Amino acid sequence: RRELADLWLRGRGFALLVAYSVLLSATTYLVATNQAINFIEQREAVGLTLQVAVAVGALLALLAAADAVSGERDRGSLETLLLAPVPRWQLLAGKGAAALSLWLAAFVVAVPYVWFLGHGIDLVLVPLSAGLAVGTLLALAFIGLGLAVSAAASTSRVSLAVCMLVLLALYVPTQFPVGATTGWAGELLQRFNPLTAGLHFLGRLVIDGRGAVD
Repeated sequence: RRELADLWLRGRGFALLVAYSVLLSATTYLVATNQAINFIEQREAVGLTLQVAVAVGALLALLAAADAVSGERDRGSLETLLLAPVPRWQLLAGKGAAALSLWLAAFVVAVPYVWFLGHGIDLVLVPLSAGLAVGTLLALAFIGLGLAVSAAASTSRVSLAVCMLVLLALYVPTQFPVGATTGWAGELLQRFNPLTAGLHFLGRLVIDGRGAVD
């Protein structure tokens, strides 16, 4: 309860969510405009918006987790927190749950955007279900990464910088041309990179219209 209150009542939760909403609004406007002039199909519009929502939502969870322990150290409250009669794993679990709530709030914000783009072709339930599943798994992975880096980093700036570098390294392969990912090395990279694997799965499910096990 304390971690949730720190994030949403006295922290950056609402500010991050507003920035996320602005980004998602701009993305939806661009894909809807391109769809209207037949640059992209409706399935692709839904898929692109969903991929942005999942990737950025997981990023928000990573940012919250990266500041969890190192932020307490910066504010001089880490010693007091460690003296509390609570097991340390519960302290980390509370901070992780607060970071996960940021992703869940981001998903709720994304629901009307996906509905707006996909309700005309009855493409709402599948993208939302897949987005919730993939986004939650990515958020949990990023939260674990953020907590580990935050616990080892001396300051929150170092923790955020390391997490952003790791995220950038994971994101770069998503921008590779199609030809660069057709070989065995590209296929291996896509399978073992959680971000590329998750976004690739969403693309095949929503844009290509394949089944979840195809």
